[in-house]
Amino acid sequence: MSTDIIRLDLRMRRRGLWGYGLGMAVYAGLIVALYPNFKNDTSMDALARGNTTMAALFGISGSLTSPAGWMNANLYANFVPLVVLLMTIGYGASCVAGQDEDAQLGLVAALPLSRRSLVTQKAAALAVLAVPVPLVTLLAALLGRRFDLTLPAWPLLGVTVATMLFGLDLGLVALLLGCLTGSRALALAVSASIAALGYLISSLAPVIGWIHMVRDASPFYWAVGNDQVSHGLEPAHALALLLLGAALFAGSVRAFERMDIQ
Repeated sequence: MSTDIIRLDLRMRRRGLWGYGLGMAVYAGLIVALYPNFKNDTSMDALARGNTTMAALFGISGSLTSPAGWMNANLYANFVPLVVLLMTIGYGASCVAGQDEDAQLGLVAALPLSRRSLVTQKAAALAVLAVPVPLVTLLAALLGRRFDLTLPAWPLLGVTVATMLFGLDLGLVALLLGCLTGSRALALAVSASIAALGYLISSLAPVIGWIHMVRDASPFYWAVGNDQVSHGLEPAHALALLLLGAALFAGSVRAFERMDIQ
């Protein structure tokens, strides 16, 4: 398969790749290095117990001063998925709909490539964009053993893969909507709204009963909302993320083949 579109689109996004990757590496490293200063601070746990709803909104589950609780509250339950989504949803909305609005997609579609091959390469570039931020976070977490922050490697690997798949899935939502509507703004707005709703369902499920009953409908919960840092990625949730991505990709291919390109 030709990779010209993949290389072109990633070259255009290289500043974001490097910027977000390096920025997250610094931030995650700082969070890990600060842990020894807070691991014995019982007042932080008392504050979280005093307002369980607010704690849940920030992804605090269990003891905030435990290694898993510290990493969830400061990285995996909120910030890491958010940064991944900024990259994948942004690209998913612009790589087809944005180029169509800018009257550039017709030039790309005129290349000696089938529409299926073109959108497949767009999806492949999207998958690459989902990798750097979770990967550098994983490396920082593994280095945490030098700072009394010891976490099992297998669950960390699981939540890393889950975050990548989650970012890819939401990016594919934006790609599909862009192919269906040709509107970058609509693709961005709807995808971001789905992500925000998924986050609220996942984070508030432990403290609100009726939300707890629907938490399994949230991709956010499948990826990072079930304390994957401690227990790892459940096979059922991994399969759900994979099947969702496959369905969204198939829908994007079909929609792009029928799209009226400007």
